[in-house]
This record gives sequence, C-alpha cells and structure tokens, in this order.
Amino acid sequence: MADTTTRSVLEKVISEDLSEIWAVLDGDEKRKIMEAFSIKTFNRNQIIYAEKDSPKYLWCLLKGKVKLFKDGIGGRPQILRLIRPVQYFGYRAYFANEPYVSSAAAFEQSTIGCLPMSLVCELTQNNINLAWFFIHELSRNLGGSDTRLVNLTQKHIRGRLAEALLALKESYGLEDDNTTLRIYLSREDLANLSNMTTSNAIRTLSNFVAEKIIIVDGRRIKILNEQALRKISKFG
Repeated sequence: MADTTTRSVLEKVISEDLSEIWAVLDGDEKRKIMEAFSIKTFNRNQIIYAEKDSPKYLWCLLKGKVKLFKDGIGGRPQILRLIRPVQYFGYRAYFANEPYVSSAAAFEQSTIGCLPMSLVCELTQNNINLAWFFIHELSRNLGGSDTRLVNLTQKHIRGRLAEALLALKESYGLEDDNTTLRIYLSREDLANLSNMTTSNAIRTLSNFVAEKIIIVDGRRIKILNEQALRKISKFG
C-alpha cells in the first residue's frame, strides 16, 4: 500500500497533470496504481537506468529534468531526448521485450514516480483506451526522433546549436525575466545535445554572443533574439 506522502503526491499529480491517462481507468485500475506507485529521488547526474539494464518500471518525471542519452563512438554520449514534468519514459524497451538501448539520468535533483511494468502490461491488456494512449505516445516520440535524426545529420553546427537552445526553451521554459533558460547546462551537455564537440559548442556560443543573439553567464543562457535563433535553426 502506498504511504500517506506517496498517495498525496500521486493524487496531486493525477488532479493536475495526468487527467488524460487517469480518465481512461476504472476504479479498480486506479486502486491498483495507487497501491503500486512509488516515488524516488535522484541527484544531479545520477543514473536512473543504464543501457543494457532490464526494464522494470514505467517512469514518470514529477519534478526536475531528465535526459535520455546513448554512448556513441569513443564513449561520447549523445543526448536523445529531454524529459520534462509530467512525462513518461522508460517503457518502450519493456514493450519491445529487450534491454534498454539508452540510459536516463537526472540533469538536476529530480523526483520521479514509478510503476512496475508488469502492472502496466496487465492494465493495457484489459483496457484498450490505455493501450491506445501508449501507442499514441510511442508514435509521437518516433516521429520526433525521425525529425531530430535528419536535423542532427544535415544541419551545420550553428543550426544544431540554435535548435538545441530552442528545444531547451520549449521543454523547460524561461525564468521570470522571460529571457533566461530554466535549465543550466554544462558546455559538455549542450554539445552532447547538439551532436558536436565541446570546443565547437563553446566557439559557436561565443559567436552567438558576439552577434547579440544570446548572453552567456556561466551556465545561464539568456535568449535575446529568438527570431534570429529560429532563422539559424531553420536554414541550418
């Protein structure tokens, strides 16, 4: 049985963010989720699951920021996808009956809910609407991955970095000043998101600063000219 704190958090998330999936469940299904739901906290850069691990949970980011990444040639990681509250992740491998082909880690201290995939599988087998929810999510993610693959392989460095900055804005938003990205990335993470070396990321950031497109203050990045960023991203 979920403890009082876990139940309180789940009820809050359900009422605010999970109405789409919660609405397709009946009373017994909701009870099973409430009993099996647990909450875990991960520190900055802590691994949530690693490539080749066996998938066991449906993960749901409640608070914080998470990256999905895969080690490439020479061990250099490539960030595949950004996870924001409240999004699900980590379930594709279970449905595919295979180990994880990528890893997940927290960008910052993050609170993550999880459900055993065995329960998720049981619920989807008996609830067609829930099954369609996951089909929709998987299809949408696949379409996004296809677009990102083309962009990372065909755009020049400036276009890739501009696209990465816009993706960070879309995923995590801006601070109260309406210019500063609400995520503070290392240059290495920004390079791994943009499929370039760290030195190229630093050089391109400096060029954007010189062109008065952004301001860089440590790990803080302020977007001064979003229209220019979009133009660079589009024409790559």
